[in-house]
Amino acid sequence: MIKFTKMHGLGNDYVYIDAIHQKIENEASLAQFISSRHFGVGSDGLILICESEVADFKMRMFNSDGSEAEMCGNGIRCVGKFVYDKGLTEKTTVTIETLAGIKTLQLNIENGEVNTARVDMGEPILAPEKIPVMAIEEPVQNLKVQAFDKEFKFTCVSMGNPHAITIVEDIKNFEVEKYGKILEIASVFPSKTNVEFIEIQDIEHIRMRVWERGTGETLACGTGACATAVACHLNELTNRHAFIELLRRNFRNRME
Repeated sequence: MIKFTKMHGLGNDYVYIDAIHQKIENEASLAQFISSRHFGVGSDGLILICESEVADFKMRMFNSDGSEAEMCGNGIRCVGKFVYDKGLTEKTTVTIETLAGIKTLQLNIENGEVNTARVDMGEPILAPEKIPVMAIEEPVQNLKVQAFDKEFKFTCVSMGNPHAITIVEDIKNFEVEKYGKILEIASVFPSKTNVEFIEIQDIEHIRMRVWERGTGETLACGTGACATAVACHLNELTNRHAFIELLRRNFRNRME
């Protein structure tokens, strides 16, 4: 028997397991099973909270297809709530080891529980070989990729995991699944990519839908929102402070 908790950040839902006090094996297969919305618990993926030699805790994040990802912005905030509310730490500043490096969380406590959590996502990565993306220019701002009948122009950014951001018209009715699953595995993305389809409303307002690598379309993506903010500012489409409207929930993403 495995004890687990299901949480979501802005609708981005994962199954969380304390892997410090439980032995977890076959993580990829477990992620595929537990993420199934018909035969499992149902989630965008699996997140394990583990011991770390370099931080307070280590987060391992698996997509619903079983692939392991470097980082998850919404997921790591939920990890902060998990470790505090479950009594694994009394700290309100918590460091988490990820495959994208060590991230620091600030926890806001109300009535003995975490009410909100803020994560320092670190600096965006723009070097094409580190994103990674097969391109020469840095930053990558006009990468053309064909999918079916459409040619997309991407700005590419890594927040520890790869993102490709493109502008579309009528985002509400855009066929995210049709194009997302093709663009995710395009040959120019050697590690595949998360794809952000965006519509610029004005210099402080962006609408975004995301096709997440290894999962499909999700309601939100924290690293994707950060990457989108970076891409829009690089292309002089928005201010450094932008409001990003996700599929069903909104939040503010500030570039410091």
